[in-house]
Amino acid sequence: MVLSKEDVEVLNSKIGIKHLLANKKINLEKVLKATRHELKLREIQSELVRLQLWVIENDKKVVVLFHGGDSSEKSTIIRKIFSHNNPRHFRVEVNLPHKHESGENGYYFKKFVEKLPQAGEIVLWDRSWYNRALFEPILGMCTEDEYGKFMDQVNNFDKMMVDSGIILVKFYFTVSADEQADRYNELKKSPLTRWKTEHWIKDSPKTLKKYLKYKEAMFEKTSTDYAPWIEIDKDTREEELIAAAEHLLNSIPYKK
Repeated sequence: MVLSKEDVEVLNSKIGIKHLLANKKINLEKVLKATRHELKLREIQSELVRLQLWVIENDKKVVVLFHGGDSSEKSTIIRKIFSHNNPRHFRVEVNLPHKHESGENGYYFKKFVEKLPQAGEIVLWDRSWYNRALFEPILGMCTEDEYGKFMDQVNNFDKMMVDSGIILVKFYFTVSADEQADRYNELKKSPLTRWKTEHWIKDSPKTLKKYLKYKEAMFEKTSTDYAPWIEIDKDTREEELIAAAEHLLNSIPYKK
């Protein structure tokens, strides 16, 4: 492999040396790729710290939704891109698909309203109220009437937040079928990660087709001018991570 001057500079960095020494057998191509990814990620993490300081200083409120099919590794992405931010001024909320009690007459969005950000705070949702547009109808956790009611109301809920001054960013991570299968098998092999695959929607082509139908309906109806869906369509974990972080920085008008 012929190295350029830039390649040599990358390899001579502290991060480059760390990756060179990580394995006895050195693959320069892989080392360069891993080093460039980490350098880029650190640069982005520095910007995310600046973004958070801007949010705090200006009493802004930010809500970021992370959705996607099984294997999109939303939790990992959230953890890595915010690993250097001040935990006192951001929090992660998780909304797992669950069956609601029959006869539940309360306002569906109530529990989400209660968890909206305070001034100077960022709230990251690892799956959000949009579970009702995707997983809940497929898994029998809501009725068709409840699903229809949600789809009629959700744009108003999003607009209520935006009109009140909340910056709303909605991510959806798309992973190819081949990459999903590889990640599934990788998780299934380890007793430490096997639990993550318990509720994956991959039982049959029919179920997957149904999920894609709900996803398309969600995109068509709820990707609005004031709260559009940002689809991240990358196959590697590294590309997903960088693309999401860059979109987040570009979606919020902080002072760079």
